Amino acid sequence: MGATNPFTEIRRELHKIPELGFQEFKTQQFLLNYLYSLPQENIEIKTWKTGIFVKISGKNPSRMIGYRADIDGLPIVEETGLPFKSEHSEQMHACGHDFHMAIALGLITKFAEDRINDDLLFIFQPAEEGPGGAEPMLKSGIMQEWKPDMIIALHIAPEYPVGTIALKEGLLFANTSELFIDLKGKGGHAAYPHKTNDMVVAACALVSQLQSIVSRNVDPLDSAVITIGKITGGTVQNIIAETARLEGTIRTLSPESMEKVKSRVQALVKGIEVGYECETAIDFGSMYHQVYNEESLTREFMDFTRANTEMNVVECREAMTGEDFGYMLEEIPGFMFWLGVDSEYGLHHAKLNPNEQAIEKAIEFIASYLKYKG
Repeated sequence: MGATNPFTEIRRELHKIPELGFQEFKTQQFLLNYLYSLPQENIEIKTWKTGIFVKISGKNPSRMIGYRADIDGLPIVEETGLPFKSEHSEQMHACGHDFHMAIALGLITKFAEDRINDDLLFIFQPAEEGPGGAEPMLKSGIMQEWKPDMIIALHIAPEYPVGTIALKEGLLFANTSELFIDLKGKGGHAAYPHKTNDMVVAACALVSQLQSIVSRNVDPLDSAVITIGKITGGTVQNIIAETARLEGTIRTLSPESMEKVKSRVQALVKGIEVGYECETAIDFGSMYHQVYNEESLTREFMDFTRANTEMNVVECREAMTGEDFGYMLEEIPGFMFWLGVDSEYGLHHAKLNPNEQAIEKAIEFIASYLKYKG
């Protein structure tokens, strides 16, 4: 897979240095080094924690248009075998944020000299994968000073071919919440279970009960998901477990359903506490607000794309994917769309390998839209 433009090379360099949320120190420095290599006459750069704001002054501004790119990686051991694979142990850009950053840098490079009338604000946001960077970044003094009048973002989509974008008006991504449940009972010898309170048994019972919430407490015409992705408990095979921990996620298509699901989780955990004579604790961790695309801006964007570009537009269904860009859309009108990158392996997979031809196409396509808007 040959490099087609400098931003493909930039993507590869970024792919080598994935970092977890609010630890993106090398990534931030790489971005800053590139940004300061550009002509600075019309650019202002400000940092926030490990994130960056880049404002490009318009020729005759009447408003500000925002563009957000997330910058963190995931705690995944890469298995792509690529020559530019991750150099960081057990960390990988397995969600395409290296693509997102490279595309944003391409747009900044283009508009640093070829300005539009309106101001542009590019936001390199940390910690999208957790614990969540969008909400505190939105509340920062810099964002309040440079608050866009509208904002857009993209996310790569392995299931769509290069040259395709997918989106819809209204709800695009679900409300999401992390879920951590700790159980503590009484451990002991495996031969004397009657003298213990086995937390492996309690945890298994709780997992089964949690799955009843979606089937019996959520409106069948609504949607929700509860997934327990990790269970830990006990120490060795012949000691009854004194503690157990469940780690998972909740996804819903409405804030009301999220509250209902959380309420039922609390009730079932309380029942486990009584039934298995143990102590329990629940932590809902980070919660992401739904991504809701403003209808008129989304429709205009789709119409523009069909009429003025070679990109194929797909009107997709909403997804249970979580994205903290939803916090920005809650305060600022705008939208997010999927960018086709045609990968055999999906998001968060150790073998994710997006087609790099999508980078140049995205830069050209989004630049044409920003020129149209500004």
